[in-house]
Amino acid sequence: MPDTRFRAALLALIAAMLLSGCAPLHPWERGNLAKPHMALTTNSGQAAMKTHLEMSREAASGGGAAAGGGCGCN
Repeated sequence: MPDTRFRAALLALIAAMLLSGCAPLHPWERGNLAKPHMALTTNSGQAAMKTHLEMSREAASGGGAAAGGGCGCN
């Protein structure tokens, strides 16, 4: 019996922790999260290059008889 209660209490605690992390933001509060020091990367040029490389690699995947690697060459 105590094991079942412990599991139920633990599950309720985990659910409460997960649900408490989601909070809606007002439009005027979103500006605080858009500040440069809140960015995941500090170098925007490097982040843009990484995104460009990832997108070109993902464009290379696909099926069919089409040749080429996403770089525009056949």
